[in-house]
Amino acid sequence: MKEKRILPPTLARKFLQSFLRADLAEEVMGDLEEKFEVTRRTKTLVSAQRNYWSQVFNYLRPFAMRRLAFYHFNHNGMFRSNVKVAVRSLWKNKVLSSINIFGLSVGLSSCLLIGLYIQHEFSYDKFQLNGDRIVRVIMEYAFDGSPEKKKGNFTSTKVAPVLARTFPEVEKSVRMTNRERVVRNGDKMISEPNFMFADSSFFDVFTYHFIEGNPANALHGPNKVVLTRSAAKKYFVNESPLGKILVIGPKNTPYEVTGVMEDYPRNSQIRFDFLASFSSLGVNQELTYWDANYTTFLLLTEASAIAALQEKISSFMKKEMEGSGAFVDFWLESFPRIHLYSDYSGFVPTNSITYLYILSVVATLILVIVCFTYINLSTARSIERAREVGVRKVVGAVKRQLFWQFIGESGVVFMASTILSFGIATVALPYFSVLSERTLTLYDLFSLPFILAAVLISVVVSFLAGCYPALILTGLQPVKVLKGVFGNSKSGTWVRHSLIVFQFAISAFLIASTIIIQKQLHFIRYKKLGYDREHTLVLQTNREMLKEIAVLKQQLKANRRIIGVTNTNSTPVKIEGGYNMRSDMMAESEQIAVTANPIDEEYLTTTGLELLYGEDLTEQDMKDVSTENTSERFYHFILNESAAKQLGWPPDSAVGQRMYVGERAGIVKGVVRDFHFESLHQAIRPLVLFSEVRARLLLVKVSGDDLEGTISFVESTWKQLIPYMPFDYRFLDEDYEEMYRAELQLGVVMNLFAGIAIVLACLGLFGLSAYMVRQRSKEISIRKILGASLINIVSLLSGNFVRLIIMAIALALPIAYFFADNWLQDFAYRIEIGWWVFVVAGASAIGIALLTVSLQSIKAAGMNPVKNLRSE
Repeated sequence: MKEKRILPPTLARKFLQSFLRADLAEEVMGDLEEKFEVTRRTKTLVSAQRNYWSQVFNYLRPFAMRRLAFYHFNHNGMFRSNVKVAVRSLWKNKVLSSINIFGLSVGLSSCLLIGLYIQHEFSYDKFQLNGDRIVRVIMEYAFDGSPEKKKGNFTSTKVAPVLARTFPEVEKSVRMTNRERVVRNGDKMISEPNFMFADSSFFDVFTYHFIEGNPANALHGPNKVVLTRSAAKKYFVNESPLGKILVIGPKNTPYEVTGVMEDYPRNSQIRFDFLASFSSLGVNQELTYWDANYTTFLLLTEASAIAALQEKISSFMKKEMEGSGAFVDFWLESFPRIHLYSDYSGFVPTNSITYLYILSVVATLILVIVCFTYINLSTARSIERAREVGVRKVVGAVKRQLFWQFIGESGVVFMASTILSFGIATVALPYFSVLSERTLTLYDLFSLPFILAAVLISVVVSFLAGCYPALILTGLQPVKVLKGVFGNSKSGTWVRHSLIVFQFAISAFLIASTIIIQKQLHFIRYKKLGYDREHTLVLQTNREMLKEIAVLKQQLKANRRIIGVTNTNSTPVKIEGGYNMRSDMMAESEQIAVTANPIDEEYLTTTGLELLYGEDLTEQDMKDVSTENTSERFYHFILNESAAKQLGWPPDSAVGQRMYVGERAGIVKGVVRDFHFESLHQAIRPLVLFSEVRARLLLVKVSGDDLEGTISFVESTWKQLIPYMPFDYRFLDEDYEEMYRAELQLGVVMNLFAGIAIVLACLGLFGLSAYMVRQRSKEISIRKILGASLINIVSLLSGNFVRLIIMAIALALPIAYFFADNWLQDFAYRIEIGWWVFVVAGASAIGIALLTVSLQSIKAAGMNPVKNLRSE
């Protein structure tokens, strides 16, 4: 019977012996065996076995519960004890604990803000359900004889239908353009900058949420418009706008409101308040690949079809343009990559992935600095904790227990710092949102994924940062500690010195990088561009104003504070018009791609362009191109130096030469000095200014005296002559600043966080200097007794740190030069990185270090030597 048992008695005996004394276990075992034999005679074997083991566990239950209670009490008690010790230790050293928690909180809150910004930038258009299948079409073109190909995010109206019809990989196509339009509803008249036109297929390509109306036919036919929720509320308050009429544009065209949709979020490349049917423009015919003034998006059948479709398009366009004397091709750009990776702007300002990498590096460096600061400050307290560790080891504490106690202290500090950092980030978030020009909200900061990521990083960092001090403290030998011999090892000293070198290498790197970035931004702001952008008003105009423009200009110039007024298509800050040109001696097929801008006779005077050769345009020149018969128009051209050279003329010989811009025939009237009509990222290219009456922008140059009064005069004159157009103006400076928005933001953010990183590095140095002062307190006292002066002691304590800082500078500055030089390569016009930048960065790092160390050195030199030597 015993051989048939499922579990042998020896196993039961082991269970009992683990909880009971050996003799008591044998007594219980004998009693159980006897009861088993009795039960076996009256019941089945299975029942006897079940009853046997039930009685075994009945014996064990009270002892097991007692053991479990003891274990629970012991471990929870130990946890509570460790927490109490940690809090008492922090409270006992209020100054160092405050510095620790303050430094960690500031560092972590900086990382939180940078993380929020980076998360926002990477979140662009994540809500688009078809995002991975959408591509933007980029046009590349050149003419025979043109030395280079030009590319841009523009296409003609022909591209979308041709590509959709020709290639099965294209499921849908949509043409879009953003225009500023005056919108009227009764007496309300507002100039709306976010007025977009799009094909009805917009709702098949992009994700949207309709509130009212039917997206299937909302944009079918001309003069239809869909409003966003905010625009509907703006014009109709709480009424339903569906079916109502808005008067839009220079011709006061009535548009029917066919739908209301939710506003697109701020992290969207496509933002508008009004979405009108593309057919309202009257340009949706398929005539040519030129007249490229629109943006084309394609929805592909599969995201993986991009590469194959690209090859097909290139082959197709090669056949299309054969024998035309021009080259045209189209490149596909993935929609999700536009915001951070594209070289071409979109409907909203793009950013650069490079700048996000830079901010990520800064956040990482700040995190490294706060970790090193914590390690240094914790190490500085190791002398104070040495006797505590020695006593605890003598009374029985093992190394593992002490290690987790000190890790627990690190966790307490980091948890308190994490909570405080969220509070700091909450307070700083509105200011940081303004600084970064992004809509960052508390919802983003306190979203569950972001909090979990922050806590996880905090836990990992606290463990890593707490490991080294914990290992140092738990490695102390109690016999030596209790005898007063507790100097740290050479390896420990090497680690601490390495930390301080890395901290100040980071500081020197950030100082040098920030100086170079600021110097380039200063160069951008104050470089002579070849035109005058100071005190120039920019006002929106339209074709309907042409008949009043002459009178308006005349009345405005009657004010002595108004220097010039010009009507043009583009400001000199950014000219984008794509044309082709050729000299009279070139064949008609030998066209050269060129940027051109229509101007009037006061453009050069108002903008301050320097005329090198020839003459400015006159009123008669403008009359020569104002005739109704286009074949009788005669144009006058003003070239920049680069355009003259590209046409094969020395600039001083170009005046009087005959040439063509597209179909416009005329002569060169003058040559202006090359000026920057694009961003400094691009080299100056050929430019033609030609006489033609256009109505898009009015530039008003004022003297700057009594600016407020002058603007009031312009406004009253405007409203008197053009009551049907709202008076909205901006300064030309604002257009220029907008071109460098990403760079300017980078400069401001770098200033802020580089300053924070340097302060945190100084806290680390403060901790190490405090450690060194405490370690050498008796030596300092003896030197003072022997006659050492304040300068001697300060030099003694500072000399080693100066050597460490010099090592840090030698390590950091070559890296700073490498990264700064790579960043500057993106600018066609940039500063030279002078040697003085690194001298200033190095001197600043040394100065900051000496100032920090001197505070501790002077304090040490002022201590009473008797107190330090009393224990000897």
